[in-house]
Amino acid sequence: MQITNSKLPNVGTTIFTVMSALANEHQAINLSQGFPDFPSSERLIDLVTQAMQKGLNQYAPMPGAIPLRENIAKKIAHLYGVNVNPMDEITITAGGTQALFTAITAFVRPGDEVILIEPAYDSYRPSVEVNGGIPVIYELSAPDYKVNWNDFARLISPKTRMILINTPHNPTGAIFTKTDLLALQQLVENTNILILSDEVYEHLIYDDEPHQSVLRFPSLRERSLAVYSFGKTFHNTGWKIGYCVAPKELTAEFRKVHQFNVFSVHSPTQYALAAFLEKPEEYLSLNDFYQQKRDYLLNVTKNTNLKPLKCFGTYFQVFDYSQISEEPDVDFAKRMTTEFGVAAIPVSVFYSSLKDDKVIRLCFAKKEETLQKAGNLLKRMNN
Repeated sequence: MQITNSKLPNVGTTIFTVMSALANEHQAINLSQGFPDFPSSERLIDLVTQAMQKGLNQYAPMPGAIPLRENIAKKIAHLYGVNVNPMDEITITAGGTQALFTAITAFVRPGDEVILIEPAYDSYRPSVEVNGGIPVIYELSAPDYKVNWNDFARLISPKTRMILINTPHNPTGAIFTKTDLLALQQLVENTNILILSDEVYEHLIYDDEPHQSVLRFPSLRERSLAVYSFGKTFHNTGWKIGYCVAPKELTAEFRKVHQFNVFSVHSPTQYALAAFLEKPEEYLSLNDFYQQKRDYLLNVTKNTNLKPLKCFGTYFQVFDYSQISEEPDVDFAKRMTTEFGVAAIPVSVFYSSLKDDKVIRLCFAKKEETLQKAGNLLKRMNN
């Protein structure tokens, strides 16, 4: 008797689990997974405690606590000059990944095509496939990871239901410019194609570059669901809280799914974040904070044979290691862990085709002492 017929037959143990286990086994510095090793704001933690003590411990409204949605709307107006209705255009979610899955589930039907830009966050493709959608892949290439929009346009067909974009881009640190968003806007004009925009690193963008949110572009905004993450923003990835911004009609469909796969999100954290957002400097200072960490990592690795590629955003830096080895990137990343004591992620695992440009990804959301130790260990690869 066949009890199971997997809807995701090709999904196994993720590379993050593999590399973290390898790092633990060899007591290596783990720069593979994307989480900080420094604490969240004491003020924010105190605000969560206060919310609990005030008795805000029961279900929040399904779309999210109203004070939080109102302050998110103020933040969007301040950053992007866009007026968003907090009542019917913002939904609080259990992290960015849940928001992405919910958006795909709400709109993608069996046989619909969804264009994914790879390398890509590893939840995208399974989320499309489990809903019966057909992933259509556009591949970026090192060293610049730029989209050629003429080539991209050839992927659009009458079956295209959704295009999923991610800026700043995990894993490469590339960003979409205004020119990119205008090109995308032109491609989808006069179509029924939806845009799902993963913008969880919106505040982690460097070198005086602005974040080009889909919310800035009126004809994109009317067809877009934009996803954000407080966990990424405020160094508390384990809290799993984010939000989705979309026009009223799209939000109504999004919430139909959201109410049955999550219903509502941790109440005390929502009320704490609402109070925390009253001080915009809490998120406006993040660009400088993380740019210093990026530059610190670049400095401690400058005497290695790892070649850094340009990082405009996220808390990931990618390196070309081809001057050191011609090994496949998965093998090289494992050897980095076991022989040199630093765990990285091979970028090929973010491609469906396992395209190997001899590039690895390191996370710099770490204390300076952690990055310094990693830099010292990586210099041994020159010998």
